[in-house]
Amino acid sequence: MRVAVNTRFLLAGKLEGIGRFTHEILSRMVKNHPEVEFLFIFDRPYDTSFVYAPNVTPIVVSPPARHPFLYILWFEWAVARVLKKYQPDVFLSTDGFCTLRTEIPTTLVIHDIAFEHIHDAMNRTGMWYHKKFVPLFARKATRIAAVSEFTKSDLNRTYGVPLNKIDVVHNAPARQFTPLLQQQVQQLRTSKTNGKGYFIYVGAMHPRKNIANLLNAYNHYLSLTNNPLPLIIVGRKAWDTNDIERAYNSISQKEMIQFTGRVSDAELALWIGAAHCLVYVPYFEGFGLPIVEAMACGVPVITSDCTSMPEVGGKAAVLVNPADYKSIASALHSMAEDTELYEAHKLLTLPQAEKFNWDQSAHTLWECILKTIPLN
Repeated sequence: MRVAVNTRFLLAGKLEGIGRFTHEILSRMVKNHPEVEFLFIFDRPYDTSFVYAPNVTPIVVSPPARHPFLYILWFEWAVARVLKKYQPDVFLSTDGFCTLRTEIPTTLVIHDIAFEHIHDAMNRTGMWYHKKFVPLFARKATRIAAVSEFTKSDLNRTYGVPLNKIDVVHNAPARQFTPLLQQQVQQLRTSKTNGKGYFIYVGAMHPRKNIANLLNAYNHYLSLTNNPLPLIIVGRKAWDTNDIERAYNSISQKEMIQFTGRVSDAELALWIGAAHCLVYVPYFEGFGLPIVEAMACGVPVITSDCTSMPEVGGKAAVLVNPADYKSIASALHSMAEDTELYEAHKLLTLPQAEKFNWDQSAHTLWECILKTIPLN
């Protein structure tokens, strides 16, 4: 059996949501199935650490696909040529895109279709490409893996994809996300925040992530307490950060906020593990990986009451209205100062995190792939 895989998001030192999903799933899948030949299709020179086992053959085809017009060239021409040449039994694409120019059975992983619901989910050209092609990809794919029950339902409601064509394959926390010893917590807090606990946000900074309203909420929280916890924002600047800058400039105590930029996986696990609470309040998520990463560290979570986030956070999470900065601020205040409430949520974090497991997700996606291949 031969499986071709779109691996363009396997980028050393730059794994974010889709790249993380791809890495965690494939690193297990290729080792679980040594009898299968995997063709990894990259759009640029690859790091050899992503060639997980001897049954992986890496293939590099140009052009690097990081712009909608290059997406068309890469998927509809370069990838289509690779599939025609190697004739795999199935094509697996983990980033929501595939090619319309193949008859090879296709398993398509879709993380979300936020662009159908949020007008500024991305730039204009990106919106054009997604709105034109993703519905076609969803209908073209032989089978779809959605990362949450929410995304599965959204695909059915928005595109009319039959529910029986979609399997749910969750994200999960990586191994490094685990509770820290109290000594480790105190050491990190001493070195980073003068010994204080802190709120933490993790993720790229762009409009959908609602950073501006988080900052507005934090500013309001500062007015509610005489002993505020700092706010740490971990992640790269993406696009359209003007609202974030305006919100930051209005904050009365800017010294209480740290922007770390992107950090390594190991450092991220420490930052999260030593936090008092994760505050993650996007307007829209297909899953929301930082939620389970924090819970796997035993760290309570404040998150949005919409899309996939109640599903992922369960009873362990404090849910807020992401559009209401006072709702977010109230949760910050409660989780900082109501010890009984805080401890009650903390007790629920690890049991909720244990519901999400990369080994199980790799198995479920493999079963989805097998359903994609026609029975002879």
